[in-house]
Amino acid sequence: MNAKRKEIAPYARPVTEAELAVFAQRTLPLGFRASLLNPHRLTIIAEVKRASPSVGDIAHAINAVDQARLYADAGADCLSVLTESQYFKGQLQDLISVVQDQALRSKPLPCIRKDFMVHPYQVLEAAQAGARCILIIVRGLTDDEIRPLHHAAQIAGLDVLFEVHDEAELERALKHNPTMVGVNNRNLSTFQIDLSFAERVLPQMPSHILKVAESGIKTVDDARRMRQAGAQALLVGESLMRSPNPQALLSAFREV
Repeated sequence: MNAKRKEIAPYARPVTEAELAVFAQRTLPLGFRASLLNPHRLTIIAEVKRASPSVGDIAHAINAVDQARLYADAGADCLSVLTESQYFKGQLQDLISVVQDQALRSKPLPCIRKDFMVHPYQVLEAAQAGARCILIIVRGLTDDEIRPLHHAAQIAGLDVLFEVHDEAELERALKHNPTMVGVNNRNLSTFQIDLSFAERVLPQMPSHILKVAESGIKTVDDARRMRQAGAQALLVGESLMRSPNPQALLSAFREV
């Protein structure tokens, strides 16, 4: 997060509510959170992800638009597009291009801007790019940083996915009245994956919160474990990017 704060410091500026409110007035298809509400099956947030700090390159030469099309054709419910460049080799233009391409489809999928969000100016960027949701990583932010990010997103009409890793972070997230919370199964200190994190934390969330399991979901059995723990949606990136048949894997997750 400190690296991101330094990166955006030269251009980040205060953002007015009027600037943000313009985007809430757009007539758009179904929102991000609403697209994940399905009482009959797990819904899938499919992620366009070239690299990560835990494993390095995954598919560094991938075209974001082509990958998003593949996910949409396979039945994904939403898209996650990495815009962070240093560790994930993404860029804001990836999000812009994916959103523009999706807008040409009969059923465009809403996108989340996946980045280290630290300043309301990034929320404005996300809205301008056509994102329908932003990520707030509770671990990396103080409550005084979370509040203006969350407020900016609400004014702009964007959903917010709060990401937590343990009970203490969930308790902090709940102070901000989230409507959607994801449990990251990856320990951000050691990068180790343990699905028991979601199994432990998801059942502690209030019923009105849409529950998302993130990271480490590689097989149908993993997806089944997450659903049995209470997950309503999965955020899946690396396993889809590495799969020789991502369409089949995504379809199998939907059928759990």
